[in-house]
Amino acid sequence: MGTAIITGGASGLGEACARRFANDGHHVWLLDRDSARAQDISKDIIANGGKADARAIDVSDPLEMESIAQEIFAVSGAPDILVTSAGILHSANTVLDMDMAQHDELWNINYKGTLHACRAFGRQMFDAGKGAIVTLGSINSLIPMPLPAYSPSKTAIMRLTEILAVELGRKGVRVNSIAPTYILTPALKARIEAGERDADLIRKSGAIEMYVTPENVADVVAFLCSPQAAAVTGVMLPVDAGYLAAVPYRSYAGGVPWADEE
Repeated sequence: MGTAIITGGASGLGEACARRFANDGHHVWLLDRDSARAQDISKDIIANGGKADARAIDVSDPLEMESIAQEIFAVSGAPDILVTSAGILHSANTVLDMDMAQHDELWNINYKGTLHACRAFGRQMFDAGKGAIVTLGSINSLIPMPLPAYSPSKTAIMRLTEILAVELGRKGVRVNSIAPTYILTPALKARIEAGERDADLIRKSGAIEMYVTPENVADVVAFLCSPQAAAVTGVMLPVDAGYLAAVPYRSYAGGVPWADEE
């Protein structure tokens, strides 16, 4: 069907997206700093009848990103899909106390890594006059949380997405973003098992009581990259089981009418 580039494709949301697009018939390229894990996923996709390749990458390095983009272009031409899933998250902190080295590392990976990927592959899509990009934002893009490096980086990704939608839309390239809530990734499961996260609180945090899975997110990403979303660009779509609606509603100072029913 086409070519799909997934940064951060070796785990979590990136892995789920890679598997989804491979199942849909795309040639998937997994770009991740964990090359061993990316290779394992690639081999598993191939074993199940899909087409995949994996490459090690430091997304914060623009020259490395450009080099890999040229390598893939030589094999597959301009990509049809780009999903910028590579990112990291630090523990809660304050602006006054946060480690600035960690702050800069996070911005280099989360924001600049997204920027470098969109520039390298977006230029190819622009020249080809086709393509769909989905960046990875967060509910942190839309509301403040005590994550003084992560939250602003995700807000910046939202604005970058809107700018790119206009710039690349002139040649028919669509650019959207997703804003996931707490996702039941291996990393979150590990924090739950370590007692660092309350599983029940996470399940009940949205309007719908459920654990949002990487596969739930991959389904939405696939939709945004599909012909069914041909008129959708420049948006950030929450994938949050209603978290963004539920939090302010439940904090209403006048009380929630049905609170005594729970």
